[in-house]
Amino acid sequence: MANSETTASGTRVHLRYQVEGMDCSSCALKIEDAVEQLDGAEDIQVNYKEQILEFLLDEATTPRSAVEEKIRKLGYGVAPLA
Repeated sequence: MANSETTASGTRVHLRYQVEGMDCSSCALKIEDAVEQLDGAEDIQVNYKEQILEFLLDEATTPRSAVEEKIRKLGYGVAPLA
């Protein structure tokens, strides 16, 4: 699921998620804004047609579980992709 690289601040991982229930551009924008607010999240890309969320995350700053929880609180299902 995740490729990782070590940086001066910690380990950044490339994460990909299937986001269930994201069916329009407004949904995608809501998810992008929520992930953007988390420290350590960068290069956020959301594709609502394929229901995919991709981004880089510095896990020393924010664990991936916090991202998943935030998306679930918005009312979407979220599952990691390989």
